Amino acid sequence: MIIARSPLRISLGGGGTDLESYYSKKMGFVISAAINKYVYVTITQPFRPGIYLKYSSIEKTSNIKNVKHPIIREVLKEEKLFGKSLELTTLADIPSGTGLGSSGSFTTALIKAIYFDQKKIISGWKLAEKACKIEIDKLKEPSGKQDQYISSYGGVNCFTFKKNGSVNVNPLKISEKNLNKLENNLLLFYTGFTRRSKKILITQKNNSKSKESEMIKKLDKIKNIGFETKKFLEKGDFDSFANIMNQHWIEKKQRSTLMSNDKIDYLYNEGLKNGAIGGKLVGAGGGGFLMFYAKDTEKLKNFFSKKNIEEVEFKFDYEGSKIIMQ
Repeated sequence: MIIARSPLRISLGGGGTDLESYYSKKMGFVISAAINKYVYVTITQPFRPGIYLKYSSIEKTSNIKNVKHPIIREVLKEEKLFGKSLELTTLADIPSGTGLGSSGSFTTALIKAIYFDQKKIISGWKLAEKACKIEIDKLKEPSGKQDQYISSYGGVNCFTFKKNGSVNVNPLKISEKNLNKLENNLLLFYTGFTRRSKKILITQKNNSKSKESEMIKKLDKIKNIGFETKKFLEKGDFDSFANIMNQHWIEKKQRSTLMSNDKIDYLYNEGLKNGAIGGKLVGAGGGGFLMFYAKDTEKLKNFFSKKNIEEVEFKFDYEGSKIIMQ
């Protein structure tokens, strides 16, 4: 049995500028952190010929072209595994649709496992690019490149997305002391909503087609917030980081009416009254997790506990996509 895992992620700044519709015009910049919540893919050799898939559904087929799961189908086709028998199972610490980049994590874990099964080595860069090729080029998903890259590399990284599609990866230059403080004071709370980010991202993509569009101008602001976030984090100025998280959320909500709702707005505002000094929704919006930076973490935890809102505790992951069992 082979087990591969890839980490989920939180976006710290610049999210949304990693879409081709933006970075091909202006270049994108995102700060992203991998966390120790994972998507797992297992591969085993079945007793009988065929392809056996177990995820939220169960599939059995003898032909790759008949595989219903789009990512699995396209990865198997890309790696030319026609005629190969395998049993593939997927599991996740946190369900999809919660804004933590699960699709990119799943794709990188799947490719990692298949490469290992074929006794081949794949670099972090190649893994990320192959995952982007499957999701963005083959399946035409309106997603950016952030998720595939952070799940491949792990860590807390600054990604620059160039106009030609290439990506520069640089670790955030933050001291260990300040990194620990960031990790300890960032908290995630589940809003109770899962959502398909596709509709929100399609709206952004379509609105970014014109160079002079309002969406481009809004994403320019988001990118600048990303640069400011980098500066504040590297200086250890967490009050300013928290303040710019709030600015990010205000700008983010202006990109789509689907970004928030009354419950999310209520929880966000109450969080700021109960120990948090900054916060935003993680991911494309519409549901998933609220992330806060808190000075009084216990007060914030107690407030959300009384509201029956689940906290997901996490640490940063520094290993990225890896094989954990063979």
